[in-house]
Amino acid sequence: MKLLLLTSLLFSLFSAFGNNDTIRLADPTVFFHEGTYYLYGTGGADGFLVYTSKDLQSWSGPAGVNNGYALLKGQAYGTQGFWAPQVFYYKNKFYMAYTANEHIAIAESNNPLGPFVQKELAALPAPVKQIDPFVFIDDDGKKYLYHVRLQEGNRIFVAQLKDDFSGIEDSTLKECIHATALWENTASAPWPVTEGPSILKHKGLYYLIYSANDFRNINYAVGYATSKSPYGPWEKSADNPFLSLNNLHYNGTGHGDFVKDSKGKLNYVFHAHASDQKVSPRITAIVESSFTKNGDSADVITIQPNTFRFLLKK
Repeated sequence: MKLLLLTSLLFSLFSAFGNNDTIRLADPTVFFHEGTYYLYGTGGADGFLVYTSKDLQSWSGPAGVNNGYALLKGQAYGTQGFWAPQVFYYKNKFYMAYTANEHIAIAESNNPLGPFVQKELAALPAPVKQIDPFVFIDDDGKKYLYHVRLQEGNRIFVAQLKDDFSGIEDSTLKECIHATALWENTASAPWPVTEGPSILKHKGLYYLIYSANDFRNINYAVGYATSKSPYGPWEKSADNPFLSLNNLHYNGTGHGDFVKDSKGKLNYVFHAHASDQKVSPRITAIVESSFTKNGDSADVITIQPNTFRFLLKK
């Protein structure tokens, strides 16, 4: 079994280094809709490219309506720094929350392939720089924006969103977490980083998944915290990080999103460094994951390292 796992990992690594068809999107997210998976991420100079797949294995594209772009500069907010998109579906519309010019914006479309546009090319109002949005709509219909504010480090915040997605309810803004654990700042950097938030709700608990360390650090990794409320307080898992160099044996693994496949299986899509010597262009990867029982305590998030692979175009 160990030999089989090593062979699989070596083949995956060889494919990533030597194959021009390797997809190279950082901060990736996969949106599943009506039998098709849509992959978006950081990497397009003029917006966000999108790839499609029917099985999470073989990918086509870029397939966006504007020369591969689902969101194109000039049709929505931003001139540079198009980072960390998230796509979600609400009331017969597709929405993309994203970063540009170190601010957060939300655009909309009638199709996952775009064009994602805004009537007014504007960011969400905020007194500070903010990045890495994740919109979570709870069972009661309330909308929350999890995001990173650049103040005394990259810190993760939450606030309730207005119903029209035009901004947050300022009175609800609350810090969730910042870097305090050793694994979250292995370089002892004066500007500690927690970023790339996403939310899963499982058995009545909120799971806040996040990445820590600078993305250029080989120890960039993913952990989570749990809460009984979307606002916290948040308790970081004692098993953090659940995805890292230690269990995947590849540098810079992190900043991704969960997606359930057509059979209900949970997967985590994320990025890794280009090689042992280079950070960029970062490579898009995926690994199967699950909630595992933990006695009488909250279920824990685990991954299956033997399923780790890079995403390839047809």
